[in-house]
Amino acid sequence: MSEPEYRLKRVHAAPAGDDGVRVLVDRLWPRGVSKEDAAVDHWMRDLAPSSELRRWFGHRVDRWDEFRRRYFAELDARAAALEPLRALRGRVTLLFAARDERHNNAVALKEYLESGRRRA
Repeated sequence: MSEPEYRLKRVHAAPAGDDGVRVLVDRLWPRGVSKEDAAVDHWMRDLAPSSELRRWFGHRVDRWDEFRRRYFAELDARAAALEPLRALRGRVTLLFAARDERHNNAVALKEYLESGRRRA
């Protein structure tokens, strides 16, 4: 099978037939979204930033670069938690709840995965 092709999508958006495997990568279940409506195949909350880092970031764009650096360090430290995600093939849609579609943990996680960092 092919290597994973990562895509990003807000969990609040309607599922689409071309989403492939839908993976929620937030630590907390998104407010106002039922499990049925979300159509999540996997909830990989262990890939989300630590609660401390998430609170520190607070979706402040001026902290984005430092957030990414700290989050990547957290991901480096828990490489085993990434293996189930890296094992998926074909299209993989990383789902997130943040309103900012350019500065959130799913965007950073996709960048991390595509960079090949800490690949076993």
